[in-house]
Amino acid sequence: MPSNTPVTESKPGPAGWVQTWIMAVTKPNEQTFIEISESPDAKVQTALIWAVIAGLISGIMLGIGFAIQSLIQGGGSSNDMGTIALLICGMPIAMAIINPIGLSFSTALFQWVAKLFGGVGSFEKLIYPLSAITLPITIVSGIFSLLSSIPIVGVCISFFSFAISIYATALNIMAVKAVNRFDWGKAIGSVLIPAFAIGIFCGCVVFIGLMILGPAIANTFNQINQGLVP
Repeated sequence: MPSNTPVTESKPGPAGWVQTWIMAVTKPNEQTFIEISESPDAKVQTALIWAVIAGLISGIMLGIGFAIQSLIQGGGSSNDMGTIALLICGMPIAMAIINPIGLSFSTALFQWVAKLFGGVGSFEKLIYPLSAITLPITIVSGIFSLLSSIPIVGVCISFFSFAISIYATALNIMAVKAVNRFDWGKAIGSVLIPAFAIGIFCGCVVFIGLMILGPAIANTFNQINQGLVP
């Protein structure tokens, strides 16, 4: 369904990207995401580039956070430093690969459920605003993740991290509603149903894995305990 809403002018290139990211998280309403999704710059390629950038930032933050925790816990041997260096270098690359795949998969699921509810949007229209939400949220979450590596501070930060995840979910629901032009109930269902389905699937995988590997793990720990007994 075409929109008669005028699209907000945006600057070309990276300057326009930053403008879109800021608008996505500071103007939380349906009209914002209509404007973003109807922008002439709304392309899948751009959304995936943003997802790669978000993955790099997230990986760097995770690597630095692990290094801080390791140093606080007294890890200073050559092996520990080698592991830290490997994680700091390898984590950004891994996240830069995983993040766009995860964004594409979640967008496809959201839009598939939205279509079942009568939504008029498309994968191409939805992935752009979702990616615009993901990048600034990733930066803020990464900063909190680093702060949580510090003892005592981490306890306080956990509350803010939870609040950010709730806020990000609310923004995703708004984006799905705006792109698909349906009511709030259908928008909430389009986001939460896939999330619950993925959670149940992952839980089943973990449970089955523990059932299969449980005896082997228990046997390993028994052997370790027997070796420690004089």
